[in-house]
Amino acid sequence: MSTLEDLAERVDRLLLRHEELQRTNALLDQQLTAVAAERDNLRSRLAAARARIDALIERLPAGDVDTHDRGASGGGV
Repeated sequence: MSTLEDLAERVDRLLLRHEELQRTNALLDQQLTAVAAERDNLRSRLAAARARIDALIERLPAGDVDTHDRGASGGGV
């Protein structure tokens, strides 16, 4: 009978471990969803910032852009 009791105990432990893993998996799914939403939000903000910078660059006179480019390249030819 000892073997049967050992088996029952092992099955109980496996069931508890299974439930624990299910809870952990659910928490990880929630975290993944939150991180994905944050990533999407940051990508959106980055795209908006790039669009604003591009719009500002378009407003610069052509001479200012050329002068900046030469200064940034170390006074190239």
